[in-house]
Amino acid sequence: MKILMINGTLRHGSSYRIGRLVIEKIAKKDDQILELYLPKDMPEFCRGCATCIIESEKKCPDYLMYMKRVTRMIDEADFLVFTSPVHVLRVTGAMKVLLDHYGYRFMVHRPEESMFGKQAVCITTGAGAGMRSTLKDMKQSLFFWGVGRIYTYGVAVAATKWEDVSQEIKEKIVQDIDKLALKFIQEPEQVTPSIKTKILFYIMRHMHQKGMNPIDQAYWKEKGWLEKERPWKKKVK
Repeated sequence: MKILMINGTLRHGSSYRIGRLVIEKIAKKDDQILELYLPKDMPEFCRGCATCIIESEKKCPDYLMYMKRVTRMIDEADFLVFTSPVHVLRVTGAMKVLLDHYGYRFMVHRPEESMFGKQAVCITTGAGAGMRSTLKDMKQSLFFWGVGRIYTYGVAVAATKWEDVSQEIKEKIVQDIDKLALKFIQEPEQVTPSIKTKILFYIMRHMHQKGMNPIDQAYWKEKGWLEKERPWKKKVK
């Protein structure tokens, strides 16, 4: 299994440490673990030009320098771990920058087929508040990407550094992650999308059958999704 961790900051703070704890719970000896750090691995703001939506994501000004590599790593991963500390009640600006670049992958446009068979966990920590809204920022994008199974974990750590987090809170975090890990599907090939994801797919399918952006509609038609094919059906080789 390939595990990709995308960190919303360069710091190895509480959110990062919990993300690593999650990976320790799911990774097996031969699993490949990769990490991306923001903003280093995606430093450019989305320009809002909509070129990725109305023409092609490959024409994004940031495609060759950054997005091509990041997208390949996301697509090849079986399990995604997104971490972001709370910054003024939301994800970090760097995480928002990355998510902004993937508007073209929303279900209404051109979702990547492999997403429907992936699992993802969103993790956030804050000194006191903002965990719910921060998790929502990450979870919503992953949901509209079509990620099959999405888990979340947020906790108030009452500190700005992991070293300053009390032992009591750290012990609770370990217990919480142990419980969360029981929900993960251990075999990637057994992952199927949630009912909510399937419902969204069928709503978008109906819209494309009626007529949408020609680029998007052609994509859905090529995939066979306007007919009998579904992105979560395993292809027979």
